[in-house]
Amino acid sequence: MIIIKNIYYFYIENTKDIDLNNIKGCKKKIIIYRNNKTKENIERLKSFKKQCNKKGLKLYIANNLGIARACKANGLYLSSYNQKIYLNKSLDLIGSAHNFSEIYQKIKQGCKTIILSRLFKTSYNDNKKHLGVVKFNLIQKKYSIDLIPLGGINNSNLLKLNLVKSKGCAFLSGVKKKPTITSRLF
Repeated sequence: MIIIKNIYYFYIENTKDIDLNNIKGCKKKIIIYRNNKTKENIERLKSFKKQCNKKGLKLYIANNLGIARACKANGLYLSSYNQKIYLNKSLDLIGSAHNFSEIYQKIKQGCKTIILSRLFKTSYNDNKKHLGVVKFNLIQKKYSIDLIPLGGINNSNLLKLNLVKSKGCAFLSGVKKKPTITSRLF
């Protein structure tokens, strides 16, 4: 069985994290490039953007307006900790949030879509709780913008995504650690 969503968001930290040849289908797919560890190679990002264009994928760059403009990205991704006001008309904005105050901040920044974390329990240890399907759906009802679920999505709970009232879903570790998830999506 497959997951029925209109938009899929894939987080990558390196252009080598994802094989664009494995991405098929007519659904809308967005790649969010967020690299906090190494210096960006603009030429490699420009080349990757061209490959994305050929495959019909959109590319968003995290938290760096200059790099997003330099590689002609489709948009800018604003992490939950990013508090700068952008309201940029030339680029589409996607935000990330974990709670109501962060959702409000991303709306104030001009984000049309907000990726809300964490949908399911994750394997890594920290004190943040997960929302679950019911709580996510109640939060989605409260806002007029698109909320996209992220976090803890694995093979055992993948079908629960069909119960989530959202146009899409986002994958972080599922892209490189669990390629079977991405193959089940299309």
